[in-house]
Amino acid sequence: MTPASDPALLTALMEAAADAVIIADQHGRIMRANPATARLFGYSEGALVGERVNILMPAALADLHDGFMAHHLATGEQRIIGKGRNVEGKRQDGTIFPLHLSVGRADIDGEPVFIGILHDLTERHIAEEVLARSQRLDAVGQLTGGIAHDFNNLLTVIIGNLELLQMRGADERQRGLIDDALASAELGADLTSRLLVFARKGKLKPVQVDLREQCQDALALLSRTIGARYTIRTDFAPRVSKVMIDPVQLQSALINLALNARDAMPDGGEFLISIADVIIDDDYMAQETDIVPGEYVRLFISDDGAGMTLEAQRKAFEPFFTTKANRGGTGLGLAMVYGFVRQSGGHITLYSELGHGTSFGLYFPAVRDARSAEDAMKVVTSDPIPRGSAEVVLVVEDNPRVRKLSIERIRDLGYRTLEAPNGDDAYVLLQSGIEVDIIFSDLVMPGTLNGYDLAAKVRAEFPTVRILLTSGYASDVVTSKLGGTSDYDVLHKPYRQSDLAERLQALL
Repeated sequence: MTPASDPALLTALMEAAADAVIIADQHGRIMRANPATARLFGYSEGALVGERVNILMPAALADLHDGFMAHHLATGEQRIIGKGRNVEGKRQDGTIFPLHLSVGRADIDGEPVFIGILHDLTERHIAEEVLARSQRLDAVGQLTGGIAHDFNNLLTVIIGNLELLQMRGADERQRGLIDDALASAELGADLTSRLLVFARKGKLKPVQVDLREQCQDALALLSRTIGARYTIRTDFAPRVSKVMIDPVQLQSALINLALNARDAMPDGGEFLISIADVIIDDDYMAQETDIVPGEYVRLFISDDGAGMTLEAQRKAFEPFFTTKANRGGTGLGLAMVYGFVRQSGGHITLYSELGHGTSFGLYFPAVRDARSAEDAMKVVTSDPIPRGSAEVVLVVEDNPRVRKLSIERIRDLGYRTLEAPNGDDAYVLLQSGIEVDIIFSDLVMPGTLNGYDLAAKVRAEFPTVRILLTSGYASDVVTSKLGGTSDYDVLHKPYRQSDLAERLQALL
């Protein structure tokens, strides 16, 4: 290798690196940044050269950076040189995200040069958060189950003694006191039985059932009790696999979710129940749902009510957490639903947007014989996933984690990507003259333009651009609220990579 080939080798290494690599001078000015850096921080390629590295840091760290550099150059003290540490980065759109930073120093022609390698920790943090939440619920479940079991023993003694007193000829006054005590003890027993369901120690009686039939039975009861101001719609697939569940617990779960939906719509509204088979067969969907790949029957319950805050979503399945304490809420309804689904071998997901409603997804393992399961997987894997040819997809999504995942999925399919955090920014990008083949946009976003509004503007002003919308709701229960129509294709979250690939190809 000749010295003349060194710059070419450096360029090849920089471009091949999956992590961000930045080379900066002693004044913190960026001399080189590889393509992965531009993608990670949301800049166009080459835009960072000449900028200060502070531009990639949150304000608090950016203010301290120059002092760190001056101290190192003056003293030679190596606090972080040659070491790695976790820090935060700032993208061009202002979003803050976690990074692992390693810094090295080299002296070239007597001048110090600093090399930074940055690895995005977003996905790791998400996985750790999901694991921590699952472990917390498991720990709470074990504690709850033990307490409920002990209380059941105490209540058995209390109820037994009260019944003995009742049978031994208590007078009228004593019978009244005994009846009140028995009623309270029975309420306590009911409470502990619900806690045992959350702890996954309830006594389930699973049988093979069709979810559609079970839902129809529950709806017959709900339609008489939920009130005339509420509309219940159903969207059942014509063919659905059987599942092994306890029908009584399923109906209890459905009623709990429906009553929650009603409470979220005090002035009336609509909720929808959707049932269909799904096959989770790729890493992306498993990551979104935290489910082991396989065949499932998915039951979606969506409403167009008030929605939930992020804090409420994080605690929704914990026992005794409630946003309705002033209205008599106990905080056990969703905890029971969670425990029942998990004890049935399934999983539950929650998607909500403030002001636009909530959607729960209940996934139950499909019951199939070995041959039919094998045939189903052959059908799924027989056709190759269609790929793009470097067409440009503009990803419009306000959730940074979802936006990053969507970009990864689309790039894996052979497309190039641009991104915008909301409909307003996406419209500005289009007006600036950028070339886009497809817009892949969420429906519910902050700002003046929701997904439908953006789609309408694109159709009117940029007719050659194709549009694919996506929603976390079971079906578009928020269409009327957003002023949309059924004219646009909507891909419902969570979706498989093959579903995304086929929809994108169909548009082209």
